[in-house]
Amino acid sequence: MAFISFVGMKKTAPKQENIDLVKLSKRIKELRLKSGARNAETFAYDNEIGRAQYARYERGEDLRYSSLLRVIKALGITVSEFFSEGFDD
Repeated sequence: MAFISFVGMKKTAPKQENIDLVKLSKRIKELRLKSGARNAETFAYDNEIGRAQYARYERGEDLRYSSLLRVIKALGITVSEFFSEGFDD
């Protein structure tokens, strides 16, 4: 059995797309909490969004633009309001 050493290996910077997904997830959660919805499952259920799918959005997993628009609508804000904070580089 071969032994693989990771000592001395450089860590690579996260890809920009991953950073952007993290920003999206943080913003979604922040706005959900700000709206008064303390429980993600209840928020998803109340807004007819799959609970497991919504949980993935808050974990920073990939999502379609149409899904993001649905979440933004459920939060009761505009797209401009959603992107007004948390996305500056």
